[in-house]
Amino acid sequence: MSHWVMRFDLPDLRLFLAIVDAGSITHGASAANLSLAAASERLRDMEIASGVSLLLRNRRGVVPTRAGDTLAHHARLVLRQVGAMQAELSDHARGFRGSVRVLANSAAAAGLLPERLGAFMARHPGMDVDLAERPSPEIVKAVAAGLAEIGIVSDAADTSGIETLPFATDRLVLVVAREHPLAGARRVAYAEVAGEPMIGFDGALQAQLRDQAEHIGIRLRPRVLLRTFDSVARVVADGAGIGIMPEFAARQARRSVSLSCLRLTDQWATRRLVLCTAERTRLEPLALSLLQHLASAVDPA
Repeated sequence: MSHWVMRFDLPDLRLFLAIVDAGSITHGASAANLSLAAASERLRDMEIASGVSLLLRNRRGVVPTRAGDTLAHHARLVLRQVGAMQAELSDHARGFRGSVRVLANSAAAAGLLPERLGAFMARHPGMDVDLAERPSPEIVKAVAAGLAEIGIVSDAADTSGIETLPFATDRLVLVVAREHPLAGARRVAYAEVAGEPMIGFDGALQAQLRDQAEHIGIRLRPRVLLRTFDSVARVVADGAGIGIMPEFAARQARRSVSLSCLRLTDQWATRRLVLCTAERTRLEPLALSLLQHLASAVDPA
């Protein structure tokens, strides 16, 4: 079975657009720095390759056929993308652009990391951060496999084989409405509340809470999963259920809604967050600078 492949190179596309824009093969060839004979030969080869007529000749010059209009449309898109690619590669070559892949657990992704990124990104306007939230064990595997330059995980995760640096202390707290029976308490064990109606957070933290509930023989059934800690706090404040979130998120939420916060007494509820990377000496300069910045901003708690 025979088949043919349409092959247009970038000079072909530039020439065709020059001809269409000029309305003349002669003027288009001049704009493309080609002789009329060379331009005519290229145009003939394009029509043979495509199997259709691309231009209609008349006394005033040329106009594109419907197929020619289609080619011109796509040629503009292709050349625009090529131009953008060349500009971005040029920026990379001059050290102006770079992207750092960062994976973080719920506590870091929701507040601790963003509040530390602003100043660094302002100083490096050419740097992009590709940030995604994942559970700590998945982050460790991804960093070890080279799928992310920097990870932020709980120190409870097995980080053997990769390098770590301190980042922050993440304490989980129970949040309840002011009218809740536990509102006057200061501390509570997870086993005392895991069976209550819960407003869940749609993130890696929920997987940890589910696993801890299973360890004590309780099946966690959140009434709803919400995408932000602020949303969890608002629904909890209305009395729809209890919530568990990082202490920093609870403090922020209390500025706008009425809540009571109780520290969880379970050992796993106080987690040290650590930065992790496969090997610092092999990081690109921007990724290494970001790692050092995040490590220098470690909290003392």
